[in-house]
Amino acid sequence: MMRMTTATALALVLACGAAPALALAPASPPTASSVQTIDGLFPLQVDQDKGTVKLELPAPDADGVMARVIHFTTLRTGVGSAVTGLDRAQIGPTHILVFRKIGDRVVAEYENPAYRAPNGSVDEQAAARDAFLSSTVWSGAIDSRTSDGGVVVDIGKFLTWDATGIAAALKQAGQGTFKPVADLSLVDASAARAFPENLELEARLTFSSDDAGREVSRIAPDSRLVTFNVHHSFVKLPGDGYQMRLFDPRTGAMNQVVDDFSAPLDEPIVSRLTSRFRLEKTDPSAARSTVVKPIVFYVDRAAPEPIRSALVEGALWWADAFDKAGFIDAFRVEVLPEGVDPMDARYNVINWVNRATRSWSYGQSVVDPRTGEIVKGSVLLGSLRVRQDMLIFEGLVGADRTGTGAQDDPQRIALARIRQLSAHEVGHAIGLMHNFAASTQERASVMDYPVPVIGIGGDQALDFSQAYGVGMGAWDDFAIDWLYAPADAATLDAKARAGSARLRFVSDADARVPSMGQPWGSLWDNGSDPVAELSHLMQVRRIALDRFGLRNLPAGSPVNDLRRRLVPIYLYHRYQVDAVLKLVGGTDYGFPIVGDGRETATPVPAATQSAALDALIATLDPAELVLPVPLLDLLAQQQSGDGDIQHQIEVFPGETGRGFDAGAAADVAAEVTLSGLFAPERVNRLVESTARDPQALGLPAVLDRTTAAVFKPAAGRLAEPARRVQARYVLTLAGLAHGKDMSGTAAALIDAELETIGARLRGSRAADPVQRAHDRWLGGLLTDRDRLDQVLSDERHPIAVPPGSPIGDVDCWLCGLQSPSLPSGVDAM
Repeated sequence: MMRMTTATALALVLACGAAPALALAPASPPTASSVQTIDGLFPLQVDQDKGTVKLELPAPDADGVMARVIHFTTLRTGVGSAVTGLDRAQIGPTHILVFRKIGDRVVAEYENPAYRAPNGSVDEQAAARDAFLSSTVWSGAIDSRTSDGGVVVDIGKFLTWDATGIAAALKQAGQGTFKPVADLSLVDASAARAFPENLELEARLTFSSDDAGREVSRIAPDSRLVTFNVHHSFVKLPGDGYQMRLFDPRTGAMNQVVDDFSAPLDEPIVSRLTSRFRLEKTDPSAARSTVVKPIVFYVDRAAPEPIRSALVEGALWWADAFDKAGFIDAFRVEVLPEGVDPMDARYNVINWVNRATRSWSYGQSVVDPRTGEIVKGSVLLGSLRVRQDMLIFEGLVGADRTGTGAQDDPQRIALARIRQLSAHEVGHAIGLMHNFAASTQERASVMDYPVPVIGIGGDQALDFSQAYGVGMGAWDDFAIDWLYAPADAATLDAKARAGSARLRFVSDADARVPSMGQPWGSLWDNGSDPVAELSHLMQVRRIALDRFGLRNLPAGSPVNDLRRRLVPIYLYHRYQVDAVLKLVGGTDYGFPIVGDGRETATPVPAATQSAALDALIATLDPAELVLPVPLLDLLAQQQSGDGDIQHQIEVFPGETGRGFDAGAAADVAAEVTLSGLFAPERVNRLVESTARDPQALGLPAVLDRTTAAVFKPAAGRLAEPARRVQARYVLTLAGLAHGKDMSGTAAALIDAELETIGARLRGSRAADPVQRAHDRWLGGLLTDRDRLDQVLSDERHPIAVPPGSPIGDVDCWLCGLQSPSLPSGVDAM
């Protein structure tokens, strides 16, 4: 299209010899146009003075389609809150976006490739397409037309539309009802960039609310109006040649579900496609070859040293797995070049993200929904994570060890941990799920959540020399080989069969919730013997607690900070408790294919379940819950000035005013064990197991043994934590009996146990008058249903356990929650 200024037009007229009939008036000074045309995937007409961005689209085809691209958004600016998930660098949903000309307007439509008939006739394809919803998300008037039949359209309204789902995410997070403010939502024309295969555009979106939630109110300068910079990427559809790979449940690959209505009758309509990068050998026939285009991840320049180098080192471990799969120099990690925008769709980035409180890190991918091809990988690493790890390690060995360079230097250990974190989240971004069974097989994968391996020396010194592993594990090598190495269907099946025969695999749905019964799938656990490891961690915990005091604080810290540092040490066993819980009423099952020879699940042996129960009951021993008196005197100290929200949410609750409530700490520890042991699902499984096998560990035995241990007499300083455990036990059973998730048999057994306990307690003749009063109060509660219901409905029951997972990150808001702002397959760690 020819672009001509007024001065040029006048020069052409004069050159043609056309003299004016009248004398010309004095010419006005020529006005330079503020419009800049930028060539790229599609030409852009950018006017920074007017704040507009116009898009040149080619001539439409017979269906009116002018362009088809991958579209996704990225948050340039976030809330800075763990609760909302709206973080800087957060990628929104990925769509196939079609620009279509209809009359004198252009519409933007999200297609629905999840339902299709790719191998059918034209009519079959049309029937599959038309049977399911699409989404028209914008329309705009044609601004002008080009000489080749294309059009120019102002896409400002598209860019300022809430494509990410910010308002919905804020509402879902309990942060209020927010509505877009049109006058305060503007295109940022200065941010427009165009490249041969992608366009990068941006807008500022402002939302208003009269009922902003606590997190937004705490963070925003004015919670009535919150502003986000939203980045839009338009990416050219990947070319032909990508080989789709069907998902196999034994392999740990991420996947997406598609319905193929052209599938033959002897094949399923529903299929799953793996997500992976296109990785092609320069010599396809060679067992080992260089690649056409390596996978390169870039570390955010915002990450400070020495963290930045640790992130590079950890992520680079994947190069070894790709090399073993036959790809030479196929995976690289570099620091993001200066001046490069991390939001640019051409770059896979490990982003360094700040929040007001610590939260999860996670790996994401932008995936072509038609094929499963990853077109961009993105990792978000929470910057407070490494500091929380240091806090925990200083709580275990002392802040005076920081900077020593020794094996127990908290900074050295925290950097080893963040290398693991970098590798883990990049693993998600290249297409892998979690494998929460890897920690039970000698650190078989970085895709587990690793807890440090801590040894105990002869002098009771804690040894961190082997705290974290280095490099890839056996599962990682297997998973990359299966997912990326060229292979036909038979070879892939053989690889999956061999891999699953020697390596355990358990992902999120079977591991995250303590009430699950998969014995090998747990978060933050260690070792092939969960019971032995729990016993070991109880020793580590006791060593640390007996030495806990001022040495665990950095110089100049308020003594009151001990309250926050105490929580992860006092509850250091909590995740291994979860692992042991899964043995009780557990069944070893996997994800086999017919013909694997492992189609039948196996109940956990009764002896193993019995040992697990003993280990769990041991965590309720009052001797394990009591704290040294000198430490209690330190914990009584206060802090003045404004509160630190991170501190406030991570200390034990209490009912002693501003004083430290040691009884509440015991309550929390008891809650961790008892709420898991008597989760409705586990209780029901215990009933079912004895119906199948009379020799199995059943609910009556669990109740008898727990009751006997909990009500074992305790004296002196052990008496009060014992009473706390007793009350927590009774209320846990009573709440369970009143619940709706119990089988009739389970409810009957628990009611009978409570009746027995109540009768005994009501007639208590304990010598200690405090114990006698406590016994009779509990016994009376069990006979007064109205009082019992009132206690159970109290907001303090069950007691709030301070946030912990993952090893000190705020509660897992991502687990089981799919915010509108999050694409499928997002990981939280």
